[in-house]
Amino acid sequence: MKTSKSTGTKVDLSTIDLEKEREKITDFPGLIQFAHSVGSALIKPEDKGRIKGNAVAAMHDQTDRQFHQLYDQMQTLVNQANLLKERVNVSERIYQADIGFTPVINNIYHLYKRKKKGDVLSMVGPKEWGKKIPFEDYVAEVRLMSDHTWEVRTSS
Repeated sequence: MKTSKSTGTKVDLSTIDLEKEREKITDFPGLIQFAHSVGSALIKPEDKGRIKGNAVAAMHDQTDRQFHQLYDQMQTLVNQANLLKERVNVSERIYQADIGFTPVINNIYHLYKRKKKGDVLSMVGPKEWGKKIPFEDYVAEVRLMSDHTWEVRTSS
């Protein structure tokens, strides 16, 4: 038996497993999973559940943002498709209307509904007729585009 200097208690050396104690020392202290001396940096096990939870929350946040971005892009495409559909409808209506002149690309024209049947395309706007428009209704102000569709600038 030997007396411990720090505590003053007797230590039975025959009960100490020296092989087990040798496993606790190393030639490469930077590679062990625990602090090798009192002044060593604190080594704490990581909370893997919290790390995974934070990662999943970040993933959901990012994918939600991307879904919203895709939704906004889809809304833009739907709006563009509706405008294109309106251009096609107006273009078909204009090409079925009476046109007494040859339309020029990028010029402004006016579509009117006749009192009897059909439509007419005119170079004269609704304010230029004076007090009374000779047609039943003013439909739209249009511009002939280079692809020979008509852009609706204003409609009634």
